[in-house]
Amino acid sequence: MHIGLVFPQTEIGPDPGVIREYAQAAEELGYSHILAYDHVVGVDVSHYPGWTGPYTSKSQFHEPLVLFGYLAGVTQRLELVTGVIILPQRQTVLVAKQAAEVDVLSGGRLRLGVAVGWNHVEYEGLGADFHTRGARIAEQIAVLRALWTQEVVTVEGRWHRIVRAGLRPLPVQRPIPIWLGGHDDRVLRRAAALADGWIAVGMGTPPTSGTAPPPRPKLAVLVERLRGYLREAGRAAQAFGLEGRVRYADGPEAWRAFAERWRGLGGTHLSVSTLGAGLPSVDAHLRAMETIVRTLR
Repeated sequence: MHIGLVFPQTEIGPDPGVIREYAQAAEELGYSHILAYDHVVGVDVSHYPGWTGPYTSKSQFHEPLVLFGYLAGVTQRLELVTGVIILPQRQTVLVAKQAAEVDVLSGGRLRLGVAVGWNHVEYEGLGADFHTRGARIAEQIAVLRALWTQEVVTVEGRWHRIVRAGLRPLPVQRPIPIWLGGHDDRVLRRAAALADGWIAVGMGTPPTSGTAPPPRPKLAVLVERLRGYLREAGRAAQAFGLEGRVRYADGPEAWRAFAERWRGLGGTHLSVSTLGAGLPSVDAHLRAMETIVRTLR
């Protein structure tokens, strides 16, 4: 099982030297990948009474694909994983171009995790339709793969029209792996039919009122359901990736227990997040990374 890190988006700050130090330390410690979250804009909560989304206009986010273009030049082995890009709020052809460029600059180290997201304000700001995002992402995945594997494509879809056009340079990986994130049953079906793997994070829409979100099924139930959908799609579960996540704040016993449970469920990748643990500095994040390595390896 591959062990990686969640890039501490909201805590690492804007200093490029610090970001370089973090990524190079992760590589030196033997981590297999860095996974970065995506948000383009955050809301001013004073304008949205009852807002319960986890991020606001005060939350810092480095743009993942630009970040990975930088990390491609300062690392040599780390896999660069978006966990996840909110694909339906972005222009598909532009994502294809940016992802191909990151893959070229990194020597084929990009894994593109995508999902539909939950932030309707962000969709509005980017000029995208929030309500058709689920249906649109399936067509987007097909368009991405066509652009990554063919020099010239023609696409006539519901949301895309490309007539005899293509990207250059094409990516190293043809196609770049696409993993889907989320826990909704529609996501699991879509992942089984279309994706190369599943990122086991809750990507459902949080409530925009004070009501509590519905309870999530247990992870084992989701994995078993996903395997059923893979069988229905005629796909081998062994060739399908599973990415889990554990929090540093939960402590070593919890990391070990989750890692063993996830491995037993067939997990192929595990990312550890040091966010939200009260770590006061980047140095503290680096020390946490060393502790995690000693514990899980």
